[in-house]
Amino acid sequence: MTSYIFINRKINSYKKKIEVTSDKSISIRCILLASLAVGISRISNLLESEDVLNSLKAIKKLGIDYKKKKNFFEIKGLGLNGYKPKKNTIINAGNSGTLARCIIGICAKIKNQIKIVGDKSLSKRDFSRVTEPLKNFGLKIKSKNGFLPVQIQGSNFLRPIKFLENKGSAQIKTSLIFCGLNTPGTTIIRAKKSRNHTELLLKNLKIPIKVKSKGNYDDIEIRGLNQFKAFNYDVPGDISSASFFIVLTLLSKKSELLIKKVNINKTRLGIIKILNMMNAKIKLQNKRFYKGEEIADIFVKSKNNFKSINCPSSLNSSAIDELLLIICLVSAKAKGISIFKDLGELNKKESKRLDIAIKFLKMIGIKTVRKKDNIKVYGNPNLKLSGKYDVRNFLKDHRVFMMSTVAALTLGGDWKIHDKNSIKTSFPKFLNILDKLGAKINWKKEKI
Repeated sequence: MTSYIFINRKINSYKKKIEVTSDKSISIRCILLASLAVGISRISNLLESEDVLNSLKAIKKLGIDYKKKKNFFEIKGLGLNGYKPKKNTIINAGNSGTLARCIIGICAKIKNQIKIVGDKSLSKRDFSRVTEPLKNFGLKIKSKNGFLPVQIQGSNFLRPIKFLENKGSAQIKTSLIFCGLNTPGTTIIRAKKSRNHTELLLKNLKIPIKVKSKGNYDDIEIRGLNQFKAFNYDVPGDISSASFFIVLTLLSKKSELLIKKVNINKTRLGIIKILNMMNAKIKLQNKRFYKGEEIADIFVKSKNNFKSINCPSSLNSSAIDELLLIICLVSAKAKGISIFKDLGELNKKESKRLDIAIKFLKMIGIKTVRKKDNIKVYGNPNLKLSGKYDVRNFLKDHRVFMMSTVAALTLGGDWKIHDKNSIKTSFPKFLNILDKLGAKINWKKEKI
């Protein structure tokens, strides 16, 4: 079966309603928290992508049973300190940085040594940013110069810590919070603002956690050794996945799209804010709250007069998965020069996304100027492509694949995009939804 797709026709106009894949960040956190709860948790609409399925396999190796029943999963948690892994257990996180980093913190009291491994892409990502602060709790951690594989040995004598998290990484913050759950006393984290799904889940579970906002940071206090009961959760749609269809519609002709039941948590809303600053006029409809998370339907129409932007750095963390990789397509079509600053975290993702974004823009004829982690994008409102484009060697980064597909369907040209299977990590039904919207893509459909 081929691992690439061909596109040589723009997508026709459409007026449709869709639902995107479930939120991956929440799906993984629900699985890990359910494994720590006492009793059977029921999680509906769980994303069944490779990253999430690897999370289920991980808790299974830690001695936690789960079952799939119709459209929900049941996970039988054994409470704090309830894991019972076999000796020399190896957990393969695949491509998931969220799983790999968070599970290190969640294994705080496991006496047997646990080894965390991952795929080629994940093995190139820095893990010292999470292993070093975790060592301060009393965990014994070994790594390959700060990279995978990571070996963990927990302790019965954990001690709470105070830590400044200044990278804006929800993965680091969550791993420390999870370790704090198993630690006596109060763990204190001052964290640069990032996704707060973990905090909202803990508050909903009545776990003693305090969060105070202070400027661009949150002061978080988590009191450990408090058992909590199993829970039910219905996972909403993922705004990161929705962003690709938002931009597809914006750049298409005479199209309208309603994306149902999407998580619009304020820590994830940067993509909408940035695009609306560029004159996208995206509307959020039917807003409601579900267990602390804000949900809405997203309505978007085609546009052809985008404004350039001097993007505030404060929006970076709330659009980290989409920033540049998808926004670059809009800035490429905007009138004027768009400026993006402090983008170093993009190169800490599945691939060096900042480097890839600049390379991609140059490939399609868009001038960029880079100075350290800042770039300027010189937009061309009349951008139309007619050449041949071959997208490869991006470490199977699922978001690079999806961004390239959107570009091919809206800008024109003759495209060959490799590593089709990369979308299985986060959005297995991406191509299926494009097919329903009328996109003409040469690929072999797979049963999902």
